[in-house]
Formats: sequence, structure tokens, C-alpha cells
Amino acid sequence: MTPEIVLPTADNIARAAALIQAGALVAFPTETVYGLGGDATSDRAVAGIFAAKGRPQFNPLIAHVPDAAAARAHVAWSETAELLAQRFWPGPLTLVLPRRAGCAVSLLCSAGLDTLAVRAPSHPVAQALLRATGRPVAAPSANRSGAVSPTTAAHVAATLGPDVALVLDGGPCAVGVESTVVDLTAGRPTLLRPGGATREAIEAVIGALALGPAIGAPGALHAPGQLESHYAPSRPVRLDAERAGSDEGLLAFGPAVPGGAAVTLNLSPQGDLAEAAANLFAMLRALDRPDIARIAVMAIPDHGLGLAINDRLRRAAAPRPPGMLKLG
Repeated sequence: MTPEIVLPTADNIARAAALIQAGALVAFPTETVYGLGGDATSDRAVAGIFAAKGRPQFNPLIAHVPDAAAARAHVAWSETAELLAQRFWPGPLTLVLPRRAGCAVSLLCSAGLDTLAVRAPSHPVAQALLRATGRPVAAPSANRSGAVSPTTAAHVAATLGPDVALVLDGGPCAVGVESTVVDLTAGRPTLLRPGGATREAIEAVIGALALGPAIGAPGALHAPGQLESHYAPSRPVRLDAERAGSDEGLLAFGPAVPGGAAVTLNLSPQGDLAEAAANLFAMLRALDRPDIARIAVMAIPDHGLGLAINDRLRRAAAPRPPGMLKLG
């Protein structure tokens, strides 16, 4: 049974907000990927998100708010947070800050940590939904945990079933990779996850960022998207491919594409990293099919949005925990 998909009319946004207020889950578009939204102040709703995704409960969720004023009600704001919010909000940047005393957001949303990840998305449908809901919305990517993130409403419907009450169809996501996550709880701002806001742009505002723990390092996770094997299709992924076999699907980049693959999709024939980011998850999904033995991926430049793309690809190619995903 697939969830109902509707256009984001005023009536449907009001309906979606009422469903979230009642504890149900609603999928909606952001500029990065589609989110699986639930009331962040409700333990039951947040638990429902984990259950629907099959998500490890030590992996925190992001609380989505319409603006900085809404965020300040739940986290201890700082001068650095204000600078970043003025430059990047609404937009694809998540800030990790200390929870305020009496913070109404469920501790389950923070995975029991004394910090909270907050973001104000720029997509007009997300903004309208957040304002209509009137409370923070926990919204990880609207897919089964560890699988490829959804960038269209159809991706959501193909992945999640009756646990989702409604899907607001706002068209394809413009950015196509998740938000950048910056931790502001330590002495120096720390990049925990590269994403839609580039490291270079952030450093132009607040100076050099420290780099977070290595992917898969032991200990508690401080932000979403730090599991070693994540964003993974069911086919094995081979990185930095210079050629492709006849049983492989090739995820290409740029104008010089080797032949020989069973199927070839090009993230950006022009070598545009923004176009590649927007196409990444949809093309991984398209190559994740039973007649392809593995997905070969050409090298992607490791700067700008390429940092986020390569982060997702490395996680997609990482060894899978036992039982996490099996080939069909």
C-alpha cells in the first residue's frame, strides 16, 4: 500500500499540518531531499519516524523550523549561529546547538544528547507547512534507513508505505543532497557533514572549520548522516571507476565517458557539481536494478558540492553491517 500523493495546495498543506499535529507522519519537499515529517515535540511521533525508516535510534534527527526566531525557542543561540543563519537560512545548513532548559523537542529527536540539530529549509512548501504546523518538525530523509535518499514524491511512495499519511508533491528537489551540518557546541565550529551549503561559503562567513570525527569512528553520533554505511543502494558500489564492465551500471561525470557499461547515466555531462548533486540520488536509484551486478562511479572533484557528493558515495560504497541490505 503506497501513501497518498497530493499537490501542495493551501488546503492540502493545512491538511498535512493537521495530520502532523495529530501525531501522523507526512512527507514533504525541501530544497535538499524529501523529508519524513513528524511532530518533533511528540515522543510518539518521533518514535514513529524511527520505526517507519527502520532508523538506528542513536542517529539524531533534525528539527525543522521556519526561521531563527523559532529555533531560538529551543536551542541556546550564539553569535556564530546568528551569523550563519543570516547568511544561509532559510537554506541547506543545519546547526547543532545546546538544547535550552525546558526545550519542548523530544529527547528522542536528539538521541538522548544535550544538543539539538536545527534547520530552516528554504523550499516554499516546507516553509508553508512549518508555519501552518506551528511547532518544530523532525524530518529525516523520507526513505528506509541506509537507502538512497528521495528527491521526488515518487521516490517516497516507492520506499515508504502506509506509515506515511500523506506526501506533498513539490516536484524534484533543487539541491539533491542533504544539508551541511555544523556543530557549534565546541570551542571551534566543526563540520560534521558536508552538504548543500559548501564548506568554502561557510568559512567565508565564520573562518576555518574544524573537521568532525572520521566516518564510522566509535562513540555517539552528534548529527544525522554519520553512519559509515549510509545512502546505500542494494547493488555494490565501486568508486573512482575509469572503465565499466558489461554487467555494471556506470554513474558518469563530465564529457569523457568510457563505454562498455550495461547502462550509463551521467550526473552532469558538463561537469557541473550543482547539477551532479541534484541528480545523485535519483540516478543511484535508477541504476539500482536486478540486472546490474554493481554500480561503477567515475571520480568526482572533491571541492565545493563535490565534498558532499563524495561523502554520500563513500558511505554508499562502505561495507554493509550484517543484515543491513541484501542483494535481490
